[in-house]
Amino acid sequence: MVDIITKVMKRNGKVTRYDEHKITEAIFRAAAQEHGKDRKTAAILASKVTSYLSASFKDSLPNVEDIQDIVEYTLKINGHIRTAEAYMIYRAGRAGVRAGLIAENCFVPDGVPRLKIDQVKRWNNAHKCETIAQLNEWIESEKFEDLMNASIVQYENDVTQAADMILKRPDIRLVIVAGPSSSGKTTTTCKLGERLARYGKKLKTLNVDNYFHSLDEYEVDEFGDRDFERPEALRIDLINEHLSRLLKGETVKIPFYDFKQGKRFDEKQEFSVKPNEIILLDSLHGLYPRMTAAVPDEQKFRLYIGTFNVLKDLDGNFTRWTDIRLLRRMLRDRDHRNHPIDETLGHWHYVRNSELKHIIPYINTANYIVNGGLAFELPVLKNHMGDDFPDPKQFEGDPKRIDAYLRAVRIRKLLESVKELKDTSIIPKDSHLREFIGGSVYEQH
Repeated sequence: MVDIITKVMKRNGKVTRYDEHKITEAIFRAAAQEHGKDRKTAAILASKVTSYLSASFKDSLPNVEDIQDIVEYTLKINGHIRTAEAYMIYRAGRAGVRAGLIAENCFVPDGVPRLKIDQVKRWNNAHKCETIAQLNEWIESEKFEDLMNASIVQYENDVTQAADMILKRPDIRLVIVAGPSSSGKTTTTCKLGERLARYGKKLKTLNVDNYFHSLDEYEVDEFGDRDFERPEALRIDLINEHLSRLLKGETVKIPFYDFKQGKRFDEKQEFSVKPNEIILLDSLHGLYPRMTAAVPDEQKFRLYIGTFNVLKDLDGNFTRWTDIRLLRRMLRDRDHRNHPIDETLGHWHYVRNSELKHIIPYINTANYIVNGGLAFELPVLKNHMGDDFPDPKQFEGDPKRIDAYLRAVRIRKLLESVKELKDTSIIPKDSHLREFIGGSVYEQH
């Protein structure tokens, strides 16, 4: 019989009594962010945490981080993915506050930009597109293009608003376009550049992909996969050195990353910035403070783009923004990167974990938030997915694939509830949705 853990080590190194009740409360708070109200389940899960800790730390004391790791693991392995994500956002946010990376008043425990979400809800209500059922009615009507056009105008207005804010600040030397995977950063960046160019301002991209560590520096997991999704997958120190020198008017030699070889070659190309040029950082982790620590805040404009598709499914539950982005990425990986869809799904836990820890906690540090979600896109994504969506059974029963299994079950059900748009040629060629379904006028960029 394993002895039950009784002591833990605090962050300051002091030893204190282990309190399972605190674990229960932490799990319950995380569940409450997702409208969970079952304290009994939280207590059962906390008991499992205690058991895992007792088995893992027989001869040593766990610290706070160890305990939090076990809480995340326990929630995931028992199928509480959404609560695990809420817990991870809160944990990462508090860590950011302690490290001085996030101001206390900028920390939102659940990572939800409520003002933006309220704006989206009002728009959906005004356009009678609050539910999947109503979206299906738009598909069946002869006015689907009206919904499409209105949704695109809403997005375009967001981009224009961001450009106007940049133009009002002549001190801006660095524009950051950040956001999670498949939110539409590429097209949004092109459109932002077009608007600034009308007033003599040019965005010059510093491609952070060239700053990746070489492939042989990564650990490989049991599935042959690597975690490229963390900010630390990039040479953050070199990015900051180059940014600092560029803003002083110097020319730097940036690296080149050969993705076929998985190798970075340093000092391969000269890069400098003219007086009318603004450095552009188009990066998943652009809001991560250490990424641009060398640049004073007054010289930075931070734009965040998310996919806030606030629709209720046929059961009355809100669809999940991350599911929309996962569908987008599946299509892009399959059609443009020759990656099988099931591999994209299996890798998504790396993507999502990094978002929860390194992107979402920093949303409220952005100067402006663009909604890259489109009210009409689910029927379009369903058309392009066809019959290729993975069978959840291939992930069933494997505890290390529980994330992929639960997402596959949920998204398959979502796709089955949505009517397909038969003719997707009506989607404008400059829509950011074209990043994922093909045919974008911006693909040449």
